[in-house]
Amino acid sequence: MELISKADKEKLESQLAEWIQFRPVIAQRIAEARAQGDLKENADYHAAREDQAMNEAKIRELEAKLARVQVAGEVDVPVDMVFLGATVRVKDVGNGREEIFRLVGQMSDAGGDDDVLEVTVTSPLGTALMRARVNETVRVELPRGERRYLIVAIV
Repeated sequence: MELISKADKEKLESQLAEWIQFRPVIAQRIAEARAQGDLKENADYHAAREDQAMNEAKIRELEAKLARVQVAGEVDVPVDMVFLGATVRVKDVGNGREEIFRLVGQMSDAGGDDDVLEVTVTSPLGTALMRARVNETVRVELPRGERRYLIVAIV
């Protein structure tokens, strides 16, 4: 099961609705092409059938994704635990500098507050922070070497 934000789930549902809306349009194209006669050499018919197959594949993909996700807010999480959607203040153990990160899902649109760095839960830092608790130190393997962060607070 994959955890996503409520906004990400709504985005998936919206995309699914858009793809489903194309079904009648493609069916109409197939019917019109079929009415032209010989289907063996009917390029319009074959193109419409190919579009239909791709559309149905996308619908199945989105339905499968929606079936295996859960909205993070629907999970009981202790108030001192870092979880998807949490904004967390950390202190770099090596240099003492504090930073603020927000854990976001894969589908999250980048942007928002300039003082908060968005980190996906699948990144090395996101993986280390996920389910960590306040006053816990996490170890992160980054391309430039290992870093240790003390979880100062969930804001």
